[in-house]
Amino acid sequence: MTHVETRHAIHPDHAKRMDTGDLRQHFLAEGMFADAEIRLVYTHYDRFVLGGAVPNGADITLDKIKETKTATFLERREMGIVNIGDDGSVTAAGQTWQMKNGDVLYLGMGSGAVTFSGNGRFYIASCPAHRELPCRLISVEDAKEMKTGAVETSNKRTIRQFIHPLVMESCQLVLGYTTLEDGSVWNTIPSHVHDRRMEAYLYHGMAPEARVLHLMGEPQETRHLFVANEQAVISPSWSIHSGAGIGGYTFIWAMAGDNVDYTDMDFVQPGDLR
Repeated sequence: MTHVETRHAIHPDHAKRMDTGDLRQHFLAEGMFADAEIRLVYTHYDRFVLGGAVPNGADITLDKIKETKTATFLERREMGIVNIGDDGSVTAAGQTWQMKNGDVLYLGMGSGAVTFSGNGRFYIASCPAHRELPCRLISVEDAKEMKTGAVETSNKRTIRQFIHPLVMESCQLVLGYTTLEDGSVWNTIPSHVHDRRMEAYLYHGMAPEARVLHLMGEPQETRHLFVANEQAVISPSWSIHSGAGIGGYTFIWAMAGDNVDYTDMDFVQPGDLR
């Protein structure tokens, strides 16, 4: 029911020498959403875990994995869950939350076993925590919404902040998602890095034949990945993370590290990229 893959941290000097296959092996997470399974990717970037849970009308439970060597997965962790599918529910800490498409659930440290039910497709993001905080369901209506970009630069988009200091308190997890408007293709321009935090992008809401050209790497040594629907990119603190898509798409961004300041970014203008 639960499968875990480990990804070790890569130094930028190593990454710049990788071919396409190596880049995809180390930085692209594929096949995370499988019926009646929980599939996780345990990374050594800030001990961040990402993954998917697809109950497919039944109940599936995430309780304990050998990678953390703890009594339960959330014994020393917090978690964000985004429903990218149909209606479903999540049960933890003695409570059950009904989740519609787009809703986000925060589970604090010590919440115990987590059971996913119904017809949802649940994206999971988790990182270490240092204290217990209340669990909270954040609906789309409760999120902090920000419009940005422009038609002229092909990057008009809506950013929704869920697990974010303007909405709620967490230990180090910051999470939300960005949706491109019709006719816009570029995300996260100008590019940036943030040496204090790692980040992961899950791309979804895409047609099966569509792809996002995701840009990564050091600003002076950029590389790329072609990313399909419901695939994720693991972005180290030294890497930019930008992209352009074929057709509409949404990407869920989730970060962990030294601070929860969403604006803590070191921008890199397009003219300075190589």
